[in-house]
Amino acid sequence: MKADSQREVTDAEKAAAFRLFEALAPDEQRALMKRARWRRVAAGQEALDVESAARGVSFVARGRVRVMTHCSSGREIAFEDIGVGGFFGELAAIDGGPRSASVFAAEDTALGELDGQSFVAAITSHPQVAVEVMKRLAFMVRQASKRVVDISTLPVGARIAVELLRLAAIGTVDGNTAVIRPFPAHSDIASRVSTTRETVARALGTLAHKGLVQRRRNTMVIGDLAQLAAMVDEQRSV
Repeated sequence: MKADSQREVTDAEKAAAFRLFEALAPDEQRALMKRARWRRVAAGQEALDVESAARGVSFVARGRVRVMTHCSSGREIAFEDIGVGGFFGELAAIDGGPRSASVFAAEDTALGELDGQSFVAAITSHPQVAVEVMKRLAFMVRQASKRVVDISTLPVGARIAVELLRLAAIGTVDGNTAVIRPFPAHSDIASRVSTTRETVARALGTLAHKGLVQRRRNTMVIGDLAQLAAMVDEQRSV
């Protein structure tokens, strides 16, 4: 385990993790922080088991986690990455149902876990918090709907292009080019677009041959965002 994963969670990190509650009075925020159980999870380790019967909600204070599941064949399916200030586990806390996915640390991560009862109490007693949670749930529904449409209608090459455009949007964009850091692992792309690493490797090879993507050390450079987007739009219109 890396040294970073061992260091204590600072007060500033705790405040960043509990961004959802920033509209609350300072004493209310401090009370929630004291109720939380703060823990560190090393990169690659499980932060939440889909089989867990606990109903706590976890808030990311440091690092990044990945929400994912496995299909019957064993293939990984990644839903989203959650960074500092994000949270997960709210569905089970709200409806008392089972977990819908597992969560793994994508890098060394620190989490604050609030019990489900305290989380629901904060929602029901503070409309501002409830609205933010509803926005989060609405975002999840929209993303899931879009993903279902893409997987159902787009060929795998276009789905990979969509994922590259998504990564580009959160990378460094300069006009019609973008730099993605670090270079995305083939397995990560595959898990998000429901395909295999080998297929991703072939598709990236094709895009590189067309001059659309290239590798520079540990980064991916997309040389023509407009052309990549046009390729996706063309497939969507078929």
